[in-house]
Amino acid sequence: MERLSQRRLDPVTGERYHTTFRPAPSLKIQARLMQNPKDKEENIERRLEAYYRNVKDLEEFYEDAFYINADQDPRVIFEFIESCIIKPLPRKS
Repeated sequence: MERLSQRRLDPVTGERYHTTFRPAPSLKIQARLMQNPKDKEENIERRLEAYYRNVKDLEEFYEDAFYINADQDPRVIFEFIESCIIKPLPRKS
């Protein structure tokens, strides 16, 4: 919730910021930042509820999918995905 609800966009430059993890470098930029309506907490909650209602069906449909901890450095995530594609890890039965 925190990662999504605190995303902001600078309409002048198109640069993306996060109020906690990557704040805008100046007060001038902070003042013009906009939040996408889909990033409001109530909309995120609605999307999460839909996901949890359908997650079992998704898991069955995408039986070869793998899980990723996305709260990591993007390079670590990329390397994990790459390793799953090139040399898949053994799976539990």
